[in-house]
Amino acid sequence: MSSLNNKLDQLIGQTQLEVSAKQRSQLVGYVEMLNKWNKAYNLTSVRDPMEMLVKHILDSIVVSPHLEGERFIDVGTGPGLPGIPLAIMNPDKTFYLLDSLGKRIRFIKQVLHELGIENVTPIQSRVEEFQPEEKFDGVLSRAFASMLDMVEWCHHLPKHQSGVFLTLKGQLPQDEIEQLPEWCSVIAVKALKVPELDGDRHLVILSRKE
Repeated sequence: MSSLNNKLDQLIGQTQLEVSAKQRSQLVGYVEMLNKWNKAYNLTSVRDPMEMLVKHILDSIVVSPHLEGERFIDVGTGPGLPGIPLAIMNPDKTFYLLDSLGKRIRFIKQVLHELGIENVTPIQSRVEEFQPEEKFDGVLSRAFASMLDMVEWCHHLPKHQSGVFLTLKGQLPQDEIEQLPEWCSVIAVKALKVPELDGDRHLVILSRKE
């Protein structure tokens, strides 16, 4: 599958990201596993591994420079997006990947085992029922319905003073921002550049108002 390696190198070359040889092989390994399992378990609507590199891997790892803190939770992670690519990029940080569907969590456990990823804890739960012993520096979401749903269902997850919500969106959703509850405010909006991806990508960072 050297064509996947070459394609990943080419994509990373269009960013400012530093990605080691080990990280590159783990990212490609993840795409290979996602492609293989997808045939039986229907984990993603993206069928072409080359396309997965752009729409799943690059789309996730461009968030990496914006992660501040040590503990992160990816809510509604699906097959591990953006959590697994971000965990590969940040082996010194801890990631919890939460999804309610058993087949997705089984896939994630197999990925961790086969690729030797040690900084991820998979959790099968509904987000509103998950009560962590320790709160998180960042609550990540990529596929959540709306920012309002995200902050209302996940309000118990970020650290009280310093924790933030990091939500990955396409076009900047001004209407969603206007619907946010009083206790929540937008502290930053980052336009993300994803090589070869059509359309806009934005990272919206939200926090509690004091």
